[in-house]
Amino acid sequence: MAGALISVLLERLASTTYEYIEGGVKLVLNVKEDVEKFTGTLQVIQAVLDDAEQRQVTDQAVKIWLDKLKDISYQMVDVLDEWNTNILKQQVEKQEREGDPNALVTKKKVRFSSFSPYFCLGKVSRVILRRRIARKIKGLNDKLTEIYEERKKYQFLSIQQPQQPQRPQTASFVDISEIFGREDEKKVLITNLLSDSSAEGKGLLIIPIVGMGGMGKTTLTQLAYNDDRVKTHFDLRKWVCVSDPFDEIKIAKAISGDDAPSSNEWDYVLECMSKSIQGKRFLLVLDDVWTDDPKKWEQLKVPFQNGAKGNRILVTTRKHEVAKMMKASNVINLRELNDECCLSIFNHMAFWDRDVHEFGDISKEIVKKCKGLPLAAKTLGSLMQNKTKMGEWKEVLHSKIWDLEKVEQEVFQPLFLSYNDLAPTIKCCLLYCATFPKDYEFERDDLIKLWMAQGYVISKGNKEKGTTGDAVFDNLVARSFFQDFKKHRDTGTITGCKIHDIVHDFVQFLTKNECLIIDHGEETTSESKVFGDKVRHLTLRYVPEGPLPLFISSYDCKNLRTLATFDSRITTIDRNLILQLKCLRTLNLSDNPIEELPKEIGELIHLRHIDLSSNDRLKKLPDTICGLYNLSTLRLVLCSNLTKLPENMGNLINLKHLYVDYSGLLESFPKVIGRLTSLQTLDVCSCNGDKDEAFQIGDLRNLNLEGSLKIRLRGDATDKSEVEKAQLWDKKLFNLTVHFIGDATYSSSCVEILNALRPHPDLESLEIWGHNGTTWPNRIQSLHNLRFLTVGGGTPWRLWPLGKLECLEKLTLYSMIGVKKVGVEFLGFRIRSPQILFPKLKLLWFDNMSNWEEWEGVEDSEITIMPCLSELRISDCKLLKALPDFIFKTPLQTLDIIRCRRLAEHYEEGNGEWAKISAKIPNIRIYSRR
Repeated sequence: MAGALISVLLERLASTTYEYIEGGVKLVLNVKEDVEKFTGTLQVIQAVLDDAEQRQVTDQAVKIWLDKLKDISYQMVDVLDEWNTNILKQQVEKQEREGDPNALVTKKKVRFSSFSPYFCLGKVSRVILRRRIARKIKGLNDKLTEIYEERKKYQFLSIQQPQQPQRPQTASFVDISEIFGREDEKKVLITNLLSDSSAEGKGLLIIPIVGMGGMGKTTLTQLAYNDDRVKTHFDLRKWVCVSDPFDEIKIAKAISGDDAPSSNEWDYVLECMSKSIQGKRFLLVLDDVWTDDPKKWEQLKVPFQNGAKGNRILVTTRKHEVAKMMKASNVINLRELNDECCLSIFNHMAFWDRDVHEFGDISKEIVKKCKGLPLAAKTLGSLMQNKTKMGEWKEVLHSKIWDLEKVEQEVFQPLFLSYNDLAPTIKCCLLYCATFPKDYEFERDDLIKLWMAQGYVISKGNKEKGTTGDAVFDNLVARSFFQDFKKHRDTGTITGCKIHDIVHDFVQFLTKNECLIIDHGEETTSESKVFGDKVRHLTLRYVPEGPLPLFISSYDCKNLRTLATFDSRITTIDRNLILQLKCLRTLNLSDNPIEELPKEIGELIHLRHIDLSSNDRLKKLPDTICGLYNLSTLRLVLCSNLTKLPENMGNLINLKHLYVDYSGLLESFPKVIGRLTSLQTLDVCSCNGDKDEAFQIGDLRNLNLEGSLKIRLRGDATDKSEVEKAQLWDKKLFNLTVHFIGDATYSSSCVEILNALRPHPDLESLEIWGHNGTTWPNRIQSLHNLRFLTVGGGTPWRLWPLGKLECLEKLTLYSMIGVKKVGVEFLGFRIRSPQILFPKLKLLWFDNMSNWEEWEGVEDSEITIMPCLSELRISDCKLLKALPDFIFKTPLQTLDIIRCRRLAEHYEEGNGEWAKISAKIPNIRIYSRR
């Protein structure tokens, strides 16, 4: 983690400005020179960090040295935060004094409280603060110089001389009697090896086996490689342990075997390799591939075309990027073994010379620690071989897995290889996952924002780029650190995940002095006693109803940067405890019945991320929260009793993400939210109330919105001119939901309002709810990138002409009670001529269309309708009689008819129409009961 922390700190130092430092400070200490000296020293130390971080695992002295370096780095980050916060406070005060012509200011006077003793009003106090910051920087500089000198005695290797981690060599031989499980995977693999088909052309098929370290990729490959059918099928078999670095010449020579040349001249080596496989049907195993550099692979791949038909390359790797780089389609993703197979492996190792029933029940409990990882089962089994006493077995059962030396050496070693292959920033992000309980389901966007709150993923320039965090997340996915993915229902993109329990144990092992998870009732255990100034991230679980536990304050918690609770029932927070958390960046108190936040929260100037979601007793926030100028994310989702937001929220000039959806009593926002020009995410915009005092849709114009937005429009709070002020065409929104609330009469018609919205042309997803217009909004036709459209509720008597939306993939029509007939106007054509309607539509869903009776067809050979349709769902449409004939000309694969009485009777099995649909559609589900 030290490497990533220092990388972030150096970027912060590089962007530090000195303009606000006035004469008084410069006369005392030369801050600029001190910062530059600190930066230079840190850059020299950075060059040896790779070596230091690898050596800390086995050398306690190096670990202590790194801990000192991390402490200094954390302290400097905090000082820079104080520096920056002072600048931000001055900017807010100046804006208020001079007036901001572009700001939307309420008529009520905005008052500034004294949120911190460090930031008193008046020039004298400001000079005192700056002197204090300057002295801190000088003191940290002196301490860093001591660490710099101390490093010399460890003789670290510099970054130009990286120490390559030792990767174990593999061979093709395997003892089949020690292999349990993987029968299904072996069957699939051998079928692919012996098949005559080829997705690559010219007889070459590449089959990658992908999985985390210790999952059994090499073992599965050995099983297939030594199968008698495989031996007979191939003229030539070669096993090459590739590892890292990817040495093309070494690999090519290994393939050539006895014909390998002594020369390293690349063209000649490739020529020899080509001759050795020419005309032969070969199987090549490339075991343990790490590089995803396409240049290295493409050069090596060319001679493989000289082999006979049916050539196979079998690749094992931990990285999904390798499979993509090789353009392989037959990927085998290796998952965990079941407990039965793991128990077989464990028993084979532990009871090879004694009765397997001797410790049978405890064996099953120990095997649960393996979580399906074959290497863990094998290691734990071998650990128990010489343990003959019940007490010894129970000690292993109740131990943390990383306390078992054999596990650390054998199970964690493959994970160390994957971990050391990560960039410093990505290491830091992975290790932060240790702050969450096992089996926790991460939300992708939330996790990225938490990384940003800690400074692990930072903004570039003046604008935060979420793709930076996305790249880190995707990297960890591609390297098999994340699993059990949750995907978006429409786009298929990964929105959530978990990490394997062994990986969780691994990251906890690496952060055991910095990340601590305490369950209620364990406060006095030996583990919690280590709580002190080294702990930066604290997670509490199962806290019963009552105050946030005060035992925290009995420890030195001044350095905490994360405080989170899970599965707890906290109602109050002691003000004195809050005052101790001066370094806190992230405060997660979600899913608690908190009644009130103490006003002292405004003292926590470093806070970037506050999550108070699902606090159903919380009615308001203290106004002091508006003094948190560094706050980036505020989550208030499902705070069902929250009635209003603080009036001074316009002071949160760094707020980028505000979540308030499903907070039902929060019907309007303060007008000053329109001043938050950094705001990128506002999950829901509720427009209602006095236009002079409340936030209106037109106030969106100054916000820098991206991603998703839900707009709730209530009655005459909205008219066409107000909507146009929002200038949504200038916001990079990809998902937009518009909800017309209730039966109120709008100043403008729903159609006019929808047309006035004019969302960004790159909009991909649109939902419209409660539309009561008699016509359709023609602006929809200009959304040329629209992929997903949902229209629900309201009283339109006919459907809109949508067939010309050239990118539309999914269309959902819900509860449009006025529709009795779906006619040809729905398809969107007028003049009969050659054309394609709904050209990319894949899924069409009609739901709860209670008065719909007829779906009109079209008979025209020059018109193609829905040529990509694969799924049709019709549910709760009880009056619909039949489907149009053009539906049976589409490539429909799935038809669902759910609770549609007449339609079910028309097409149910045994009727004449059943043969018509069953002959063309492979997957049919008809369910007529309610």
